Amino acid sequence: MDAKTAVKDIKQGKISPLYVLYGSEKFRMNEFAALLEAQLIAKEDRDFAVIPFDLSETPVQAVVEEAETVPFMVERKLLLVRDASLFTAGKENAKLEHRVEVLNEYLQRPAEFSVIVFMVNHDKLDERKKIVKAVKAAGTVLAFNPLGADELLRWVEKGIRERGCSAAPGTAEALIANAGTGLQGLSGEMDKLCLFAGTGGTVDPAAVESLVHRGTEQNVFTLVEDIANLRLDKALNTLYELLKQREEPIKIAALIARQFRMILQVKDLSALSYSQGQIASQLGLHPYAVKIAGEQARKFGSERLRTILSALADLDYQMKTGGVDKVMGLEMFMLRLGA
Repeated sequence: MDAKTAVKDIKQGKISPLYVLYGSEKFRMNEFAALLEAQLIAKEDRDFAVIPFDLSETPVQAVVEEAETVPFMVERKLLLVRDASLFTAGKENAKLEHRVEVLNEYLQRPAEFSVIVFMVNHDKLDERKKIVKAVKAAGTVLAFNPLGADELLRWVEKGIRERGCSAAPGTAEALIANAGTGLQGLSGEMDKLCLFAGTGGTVDPAAVESLVHRGTEQNVFTLVEDIANLRLDKALNTLYELLKQREEPIKIAALIARQFRMILQVKDLSALSYSQGQIASQLGLHPYAVKIAGEQARKFGSERLRTILSALADLDYQMKTGGVDKVMGLEMFMLRLGA
């Protein structure tokens, strides 16, 4: 089952006695837990009915004991359990003894008045563990991994609509380029942009450029994009903006090298018929970053990219040994690229 189906079931009143949420996308995981809480527990009852646990501090048998205890003053209770490493291949807290067999026994006859949600901040579960097989049989296990490139764009557009605004063409792309791919950060920026536009207003790329601050990595990404499109004047302006923010030139050069290295890796893997998702997994990148790197890769030949990376390695050596003025070295590198 995927998260969308689970959400549909919850809204129809089909509630599982246990959920295991895992993946690297904490924001969506927390959104799902919040939806479950809103559907299960009345707002005025949440002080009594929503019980948080942290398995780095509390043994799992204490969670089971609470789940089996009849709720006080409410019909149902929700147990939110974080740091649930007992489902992964990582080492468990040696200071605590988690009696997993107690949870396994509970899963045979879960209490009707309790819902347990385990939140696992890990890309995957350890399928070899008996407890993982048990929760899959008795409960609902949901993966929350990064959204694909197109999914992320739709998520931003939907988020703007849900805030009572509309998005002009190119707005979602501009917002991701400025704010990055983190959903928490994007959500906060959407709040700000829609507050600025007002209910029924339109958010456009110009508003994004005016209101959304670009971090160093986003600025370097824009700089490389401008180089790829032979917009050298804009690339130099971005460089000077970074220097004005007192960014270390060696750091800027390293980030530029990382971006070009990623472009080359994406180009090489695409040539081997790897899919966008496979490349993202192989390189540990967000799928949206892979999509953009793939678009940039089409503007460079493989040998050209290797030459650029070699020049950046030489620049790094020269900057660190005093062989060239750091700022002048960056300027000359960019001017040669645009030549």
